[in-house]
Amino acid sequence: TVGLGAFLEMLREATAAQGYALRESLFPAGEPQPLLDERPIAQVQFVRAPGISASPLFAYALQRRTVREVFRAQPVPQAQLDGLARTPLGSQTLRFAATSAPKMVARLKELAQASWLVEHRTRATFQESVDVTRIGAKEIAANPDGISLDGGMMEFARMSGLLTRARMGTPGSIAHDASESFYSGLIDSARAFGWLVSADNSRRTQLASGVAWLRLHLAATAAGLGMHPLSQALQEFSEMQDLYEEIHRVLDAPAPARVQGLFRFGYAAAPPPAPRWPLQTHMMS
Repeated sequence: TVGLGAFLEMLREATAAQGYALRESLFPAGEPQPLLDERPIAQVQFVRAPGISASPLFAYALQRRTVREVFRAQPVPQAQLDGLARTPLGSQTLRFAATSAPKMVARLKELAQASWLVEHRTRATFQESVDVTRIGAKEIAANPDGISLDGGMMEFARMSGLLTRARMGTPGSIAHDASESFYSGLIDSARAFGWLVSADNSRRTQLASGVAWLRLHLAATAAGLGMHPLSQALQEFSEMQDLYEEIHRVLDAPAPARVQGLFRFGYAAAPPPAPRWPLQTHMMS
């Protein structure tokens, strides 16, 4: 639902850039609870709006990347994070904070590492990622979504049989251990952390969190900051419960408040755009 909120915000900005506004009806058949179902999330109409313009942040839409790379050993100035925190979030019920203070960064790294290992070493949760991993150019072209593993080394590992979905899901295998150490290295390279907290966790609040998430990511892109969500500790399954409660305590988000996003920040070259399905594959006649 957070992701759909981000989609609606991007649609809103792209529509404004074309001289239109969105007339929106959210959850027209009611909020689906406790799980999403077949009810629509939103219905929108495009309405001509002379004089409307997109946010200045929309200029960075095509540059925005999720940076799943090791960040350079370059400190992130707190002043830059404070500037990011001044981004209009679009809702008074949301708050964003960020820090480069060594003690807090170390504590959040510790929690992020621990929660990553729980996810990776819990078969059911890690298998969710394995199932949507595309290995090599042929698989990525056939299914341009999920997690893409490409490049010469990945093709060699695939062809030699070292890298398969079965091996990725098998603890102790080279593929499994390599993915664990790679992601742990990403976490360890964080130079700063930020977090987005909502006052409650309704479906509408989740959509609003997606709006804020996208705006923050665009603002980080404008500032030259790499941004990468670390959502493991925010997941709701039994093995993660203790870390879920701890991250909410550390970030001062007692129930009914909810941490909607935890992000690492740093500097790195922007990766190429992620593979995407053509627009036509999402259209219904």
